[in-house]
Amino acid sequence: MSVHAVSPLFVGRARELAVLGDALARARAGVSSTVLVGGEAGVGKTRLLVEFTDRADDALVLVGGCLELGTDGLPFAPFTAVLRGLVRRLGHDGVAALVPGGATGALARLLPEFGEPGKDGPEARARLFELVLGLLERLADDRPVVLVIEDAHWADRSTRDLLSFLVRYQRTAGRLLLVVTYRTDELHRTHPLRPMLAELSRVEWVSRAELRRLTRREAVAQAASILERQLPAADMDLVYARSEGNPLFVEALLSEGGGGGGGDLPESLRDLLLARVERLPEETQELLRVASAGGQRIEHDLLSAVAGLDENALSRALRPAVAGNVLVVDGEGYSFRHALIREALHDDLLPGEHTRLHTRYAEALERDLSILPAPRGAIELAHHWHAAHDATWALVSAWHAAAAARTSTAYDEQLRMLSRVLELWDQVPDAAARIGRDRFDVLRHTAVVAHLAGEYERGIAMAGAALAELDPATDPIRTAAILRQRGLTRYDLGREGNLDDLRRAATLVPAEPPTRLRGQVLESLSRMLYRPEDLTEKIATAEVARDIGRVVGDPNVEAHSLITATWARFRYTEVEAQLEAFAEARRIAADGEAYNALMRCAISESDALEGAGWHERAARVAREGIEESAHYGLARTSGTFLAINLAEPLVSLGRWDEALQVVEHAFDLAPPPPYRASLQGFVTDIALARGQLDRAEQLLNASRSVLSRGTYRDQTLLPHLRREVSILAARGADGEAVEAVARALEERDLVSSPRYVWQLLVSFARLLTGIASAGGPASEAIRARAAALLPRLREPARKLGTEGDLQEAQRLTFEALLGPETPAAHAAAADADAAEQVGWRVEAWERAVRAWVALGQPYAEARSLLPSAQALLAAGDRQEAAARLERARELAARLGAAPLLEQLDTVRRRARIGGGGGGGGAVAEEPAGEGQPLGLTARELEVLREVTEGHSNREIAEKLVISVKTVSVHVSNILAKLGVASRGEAAATAHRLHLFDDLP
Repeated sequence: MSVHAVSPLFVGRARELAVLGDALARARAGVSSTVLVGGEAGVGKTRLLVEFTDRADDALVLVGGCLELGTDGLPFAPFTAVLRGLVRRLGHDGVAALVPGGATGALARLLPEFGEPGKDGPEARARLFELVLGLLERLADDRPVVLVIEDAHWADRSTRDLLSFLVRYQRTAGRLLLVVTYRTDELHRTHPLRPMLAELSRVEWVSRAELRRLTRREAVAQAASILERQLPAADMDLVYARSEGNPLFVEALLSEGGGGGGGDLPESLRDLLLARVERLPEETQELLRVASAGGQRIEHDLLSAVAGLDENALSRALRPAVAGNVLVVDGEGYSFRHALIREALHDDLLPGEHTRLHTRYAEALERDLSILPAPRGAIELAHHWHAAHDATWALVSAWHAAAAARTSTAYDEQLRMLSRVLELWDQVPDAAARIGRDRFDVLRHTAVVAHLAGEYERGIAMAGAALAELDPATDPIRTAAILRQRGLTRYDLGREGNLDDLRRAATLVPAEPPTRLRGQVLESLSRMLYRPEDLTEKIATAEVARDIGRVVGDPNVEAHSLITATWARFRYTEVEAQLEAFAEARRIAADGEAYNALMRCAISESDALEGAGWHERAARVAREGIEESAHYGLARTSGTFLAINLAEPLVSLGRWDEALQVVEHAFDLAPPPPYRASLQGFVTDIALARGQLDRAEQLLNASRSVLSRGTYRDQTLLPHLRREVSILAARGADGEAVEAVARALEERDLVSSPRYVWQLLVSFARLLTGIASAGGPASEAIRARAAALLPRLREPARKLGTEGDLQEAQRLTFEALLGPETPAAHAAAADADAAEQVGWRVEAWERAVRAWVALGQPYAEARSLLPSAQALLAAGDRQEAAARLERARELAARLGAAPLLEQLDTVRRRARIGGGGGGGGAVAEEPAGEGQPLGLTARELEVLREVTEGHSNREIAEKLVISVKTVSVHVSNILAKLGVASRGEAAATAHRLHLFDDLP
């Protein structure tokens, strides 16, 4: 596996690239401008310019860089480089010809090849500035010019003056774009570039672009491009934490060693990071080494206590570090400008120095933990004892730090501290006595916290280790507690055995007297019972748990039980009653500070609203819940689950780009695998609707790898199945898609979850009717197989019933696709004449369209408008059909639904409906052209082709979007022109004459 030194993929700079692209477009139009591009070292300024100039096409790109020695006697260094490049490109005489008045002597100040510079003085300087501007003007006469000045933070005074002059007068140069880059981390308070940037920013045609560090998602893409593989999540977390999103640091950490884990820094990167430190006074370097042991951010009082310096000496040593941008003032303390600078300094400590410094920090915090806010003080104390290699105090302080983190709902930190206690347990003989807990208690706490932190696999492993410490016969209560915890985590991860764990736990906890644990076990058990046949047990168990919660004063159990009972009792037609019950559960949870129950209220309420088709309210509740989750330390678990509940209504409402942003933000939080798979599902839906099949398939495969490792409910599995079949159909694998539908009808329970089954049945119906009726590339056998499966779709549909407006809209769509719901009505429709059948289809699709409009689902509306328009065309109502096609096209274009747009345009073209709407009701017959065989019109050839494929008049009418009567007229004309008596003879003639050799 190769490792690229530089990422082949350019990520995270689309906005900045667009700023430069827009500026160049204005320059091409004759409007000059300047873009100032700032960012810290390594953030990607040069890479941005390379990508931009590579796309500059016809523009002349001139690049000059300032040198670090520019202030020591290299005036105009970037302009000298630009002029030298021009001489290489155009030759000495070519450049001289472009100098106004041929006065090349002044250019000798930039390049000796142009002779003697002449006298110094203000006039000579002004003359030089004018000549450079004039030279750029002449160059811009021929084509747009992009002048790039890099590293302006190193610019000497002369360079800054010339640059300022060019910016202020560039409008006279015509098609000129100036791009200036500089390092923001070099601009200390007295840096001479700061006032110049502030001054130029006030010029009307000057804009600034500040390059930020990469987000985690962008860094993941960069790392995958460098390594040509995905880095494991844990390794990527470490790379991102160390690099803090600086692209250069990501590249350096990955390219030397290929993994970027927690090893030593690459030498090249270490030298880069320490170069600025080594220019500082020795006393400042010594203080920075002391500060490096204190972490990325250190309070002033703590640094003072550890350094042992008085205030004057401390300030004297600190000031150069702040002025040199190694440290930045951060509230009442200081932060290293970049974490890797601190890491490089810390790695340079000698072993004895390392231990002494961390011990001094720990002792200072032991004396006064209030120096740092909770829980940071306790966590840093634990860190310093651990770094000082004192196992006893490292274990004790880690246990206390975990307790402090719990009070702040900092679950990730709590998990880290508890894990450290377990790591050190065997090194401290009296560990249990030191913390007042045995190893089982630590394991149980770790299992609970791992679940809260979203580390589900780890939580299951910890619970298993805790169970190994117990004998259920002698310790049934503690066994029940850890079984409950493992059951909950198994459920969230989709692992088998969750119900077994909870049922076993319920047998171990006595019913009398009521206890908190009994309530917790029964509440969890009621939540896991989801099969229709378990409904009575689910409600009864939830009610018992709620009563216990009320008696023992456990608001968490009481609120959770009420939520579970509410879900079991109410349907999507009873949303108001549901909302009242959820509000009561929210009140109980809020009064008892039961944060998990509060989050589940938001999850349940938003899900109920979406299931009922109340999309706007569902989105609002989910969004508010996501904001709450961050306050409770549950952003990665409850927060990302709520992102699922926010993305779903946004997809329903057609706010697809907003939904994608929600998903991307959730991905940045590294959600648990099942949540990630659900989020990927919505991105798959959007990709499918937009025709991005490769992306959809990639996402589906990623989701499949997660779902294959667990056991999941219909709400996860049925949408995944729908997507699998849809991708097969979109790929043209009709046979595989039809067989996938057949397997689903054979193997799946398609009556227990109406909310997800209706959506699946509509998708199946659309696929099968499309293959069975519309012809196309599918073979006759595949068409026959699809047609045979259609009656089987009606079997679950008749049993389902509908709950709420959303399911009713899906039922109406299903009925319009397949025909009336009841067998009797369907038989009547089949016996009716063609006109009555067309009339029924018009009315059926009208009902479906109205239902989707009422729900505010633009994509579903557009998809229903298409067959509605086709039915209207068959009925002869071209004007209304044209209006519906135009409305559908408007919706599809807004959504970016390219495949649907293509279908709509095909129907409009075949029906001879222009972009502006309908025409007359009659079919426009074009005369037989000179190149048409046998005197047939183009439309007659289309009809003959369908006849040759064996299609009936009705099937031909549906495919060509014309009436059955019109097809009959065309067939009669064809038979007359071919001189044959039957459709079979017409088909045989077409075959004999090779009219349609592409047919099978």
